[in-house]
Amino acid sequence: MVASRSYGLTVRELGGNRKALTVGLVVATLLTTAAALWLSLRLYDEHEKDTRRQDILSAARQSALNFTSLDYRHYDRDSANVLESATGDFKKQFSAQTQDLTKLVAENRSVSEGQVLDAGIVRSDAHSARVLVVADSKVTNIGVPKGQARTYRLQLDLVHRNGRWLTSDVEFVG
Repeated sequence: MVASRSYGLTVRELGGNRKALTVGLVVATLLTTAAALWLSLRLYDEHEKDTRRQDILSAARQSALNFTSLDYRHYDRDSANVLESATGDFKKQFSAQTQDLTKLVAENRSVSEGQVLDAGIVRSDAHSARVLVVADSKVTNIGVPKGQARTYRLQLDLVHRNGRWLTSDVEFVG
């Protein structure tokens, strides 16, 4: 017992300390693993939210660009682009007006070159979003052959359908 007392511990005391040390290491390992798992889940959740925000903004920007860009020489293609990213009542209304708009755009030889300046999400969740978009366009037609600058403030409502964000409503605001 002399050798075991060189540090002031008996064999029995040494065994008890090893057990406490083992339990402490197991608890520390479990806590570290739980913390790492929690942080990983939070990081994944933040990544998912960031990806969703980027997808929403991208869809809204493209929809606004499609809506503010048209050319009488290929309005069928331009209106198809609007309809491709539309759904619900907005799609029905725009589709119902396409024939009249095609005629009006052709008669006036209208060209609108849109440009999205900024976009911001007002609210969003996994299934819907509201986005405000500021866009400029230069509009030329028979009445304004040299062009006229226009600024649009649009509120777009989007819904997530079949893996895509589609525009369900467009309103001109402010």
